[in-house]
Amino acid sequence: MVPSTNFTQDTPDLGKPQLASHAWLEPIVVVGIMVGSLIVNRRRDSSKSSNESQYLGSYAILEEGDAYSIDNLQPKSETVCGINVKTGDSSRWAHHIHSRILQKLPFLVEMFYWSMNYLFYSVTKATAQWLSPAEIGVVEVARGHAIDILNFEHTTASWIFPINEADFQSFFIQNHPSILTIFNRIYSLIHIPGTVLFLSWYYYVAKNHASFATARRTMTLGNLAAFLVFCVYPLMPPRLLPDSYGFYDTVRQGNAESIWVGGKSVNQFAAMPSLHFTYAFVIGCTFLHHSGFLQRLQRRPTQKSYMTEFGFLALAILYPILVLSVIVATANHYWLDAVVAIFTVTLSYRFNKILILLLPLEYALCWCLRLAKPIPTTGDRVSR
Repeated sequence: MVPSTNFTQDTPDLGKPQLASHAWLEPIVVVGIMVGSLIVNRRRDSSKSSNESQYLGSYAILEEGDAYSIDNLQPKSETVCGINVKTGDSSRWAHHIHSRILQKLPFLVEMFYWSMNYLFYSVTKATAQWLSPAEIGVVEVARGHAIDILNFEHTTASWIFPINEADFQSFFIQNHPSILTIFNRIYSLIHIPGTVLFLSWYYYVAKNHASFATARRTMTLGNLAAFLVFCVYPLMPPRLLPDSYGFYDTVRQGNAESIWVGGKSVNQFAAMPSLHFTYAFVIGCTFLHHSGFLQRLQRRPTQKSYMTEFGFLALAILYPILVLSVIVATANHYWLDAVVAIFTVTLSYRFNKILILLLPLEYALCWCLRLAKPIPTTGDRVSR
């Protein structure tokens, strides 16, 4: 393909970069959201907690969100992909101090899941380097993949991708640098802090734990699918391509980096699928489900007002579009990265229950720690 030559200025206005305070402010924001989530989602009825603690450990049932009566909290088995998954009863350790703390603050379990996701992500960089041919190196492999993507988008599939990424970025650089400044600022803030805030919010407002567990499992499986692609198909983002391709790294001007876009654990060649858009698409679909709009289309009763329904419907549409505009305008992703993210999220939603196969491992961890799995508080707000 012919590299883009849209830029006529030697030093165009790329908008203002991320604030220097991002390096320390963003972790504080994330920690603040997590602490707030622990407080908001804490168990408020201590007597109920003590009465039900003898039945803890039925995680398969908690995941599916059955009614949290004492009779329904007995350990049960679940059949997934023809495999019978039976979880042990961890209630024998409910009297331990760390079990009682976890029962009071069940959102700690979700924080543990996020930590495990980050652990898996942190090894993708080294794995991609290890899998790349030694005589070429991961950098050349990733650059070659990037050029292949651009050729595919702008030649083979130009009817699907009529707007070049460089042209899209050029539009904001030449006409709306102030908007590009906003994009630069929210690129990192909308990724981790925004996603953590969403999960915290949905854990609180979901009508039952089944709805929340579906969203969380879909996002987790989407993460794992992305991590696998990162390892076997390292892809250089547009911002790292040679200058002749016409891309500018607007977010990291003057080495302005946040903890989410810099650091030794960040995989610079993890462009496809876009995790930014993976999370945004899951969030958008969840907003759509939570709005009640689909129930109204099916002529099923909904308790949402028209204004609430419209608000969530607007968020369901506008939020993914905003994230897509940000990741492409800042030269961090290609259009195809978002398309692949839609595909992986769709598959993850369709097969999200496959993660239930890992429940015996979770019980094994509870056994090692002598820990009782807590009852989630999702749905308590509705009952109150």
